[in-house]
Amino acid sequence: MGIFLKAEWRKLVLLNYEVDPAVLQRYIPFGTELDLWDNKCYVSLVAFMFVNTKVKGVKIPFHINFEEANLRFYVKHKTASGEVKRGVVFIKEIVPKPIITMVANTIYKEHYQTLAMNHNWEEKESLLNVEYCWYVDNVENSILVETNNQQISILSNSEEGFITEHYWGYTKINANKTVEYEVKHPSWQVYKVEKALISVDFKLTYGNEFEFLNHQQPLSVMLAEGSEISVGNKQVIS
Repeated sequence: MGIFLKAEWRKLVLLNYEVDPAVLQRYIPFGTELDLWDNKCYVSLVAFMFVNTKVKGVKIPFHINFEEANLRFYVKHKTASGEVKRGVVFIKEIVPKPIITMVANTIYKEHYQTLAMNHNWEEKESLLNVEYCWYVDNVENSILVETNNQQISILSNSEEGFITEHYWGYTKINANKTVEYEVKHPSWQVYKVEKALISVDFKLTYGNEFEFLNHQQPLSVMLAEGSEISVGNKQVIS
């Protein structure tokens, strides 16, 4: 299977939390293992914009520009030839478009949910404010970061590199089967985050097992500019 989706991912806010690896055990896909950074196990809450989206080269009306928020963690898969592929696993992905949810859950066996969402980007003088919101049972969840508007290259072997440079996606189908797909994009630029306001009910959004994140501060908060991306090369690992 070749390229399925092309788009731009823009203004990605990434909240990175350290968790006990045991929390993630039931989500780990067959053929993968947890990928740690500095001996820490991370989950990230990531919110961003899909821009100029094309499915199989076609722009679907009213599904070209939209928000997404996802909760994800990091794994690696060692192939029979010895290559190590570093990827992400999505616990849940939230979008405001039901067709996106249907297609992603059907073709890639992902865990999308459709909720009302909005965003606000505001640039004033040397500052950039980026905010994303979604609504669960009429409760607003929001992430707002304030940064300077100067973009910085990501250093190799850095935390920013670890978080942003996983180029494969893995989805658990069952105990003996995993869907793998490739996500291509160049190395991103990031902004220096000056302030972050986080108002997220993890229990309401992601269930009881992630309620503990309501009482935990992230290890780091990042804002990446993003780039054009492509998703494809789907295959099954079994």
